Amino acid sequence: MVPLLEKAGHEAVAVDLPADDPDAGIPEYTELVLAACDAGEVLLVAQSLGGFTAPVVAQRLVDEGRPPLGIVLVNAMVPRPGETPGEWWEAVGQEGARLEAARAGGWTEGVDLEAYFLHDVDPAVAAEGEQHQRDEAEIVFTTPCAIEAWPDVPTKVIAGADDRFFPLSLQQRVARERLGVEPTVVPGGHLVALSQPAAVAEALLTA
Repeated sequence: MVPLLEKAGHEAVAVDLPADDPDAGIPEYTELVLAACDAGEVLLVAQSLGGFTAPVVAQRLVDEGRPPLGIVLVNAMVPRPGETPGEWWEAVGQEGARLEAARAGGWTEGVDLEAYFLHDVDPAVAAEGEQHQRDEAEIVFTTPCAIEAWPDVPTKVIAGADDRFFPLSLQQRVARERLGVEPTVVPGGHLVALSQPAAVAEALLTA
């Protein structure tokens, strides 16, 4: 997606978070993202688990007197203040929604990389990404989203119509209940930035 956003005249920074570091949780992720935010206007884009880091970064920027243009959540977890990623799954009913979608759609109920994340990703793109894959360390699931309330910045939710891990109906319900936001639906699964980069870029450019 970076070339698409740059072609549209924007600087795009994909922050490499140390997912496999057993000592790096949301506070450490937050500092890395803040370091990548220059003095210009910033739009924070967060995918999946990144939904826990984005509001913390946004609030820090607000507190520093340089509020971001907004937050865009892409197939993302939407936390409540103080909630940990480990608590989120049961709180929103992710497992039940995932299983219901699997039974209706006819794919495996067991979480499988191919069935849940790569089913709509070009095999060449998936192969290129193998070298970047890292297992998520357990610490991040125990660190809370350290905000007192959702930051007072514009927030947009982009949801993949074919997301099998966070089914569309789940994302729509959580976005409405927790943010009062109606998601923008784009084609694609959980890794929609890889499978449908043009659609996501277009949604970002109109955020």
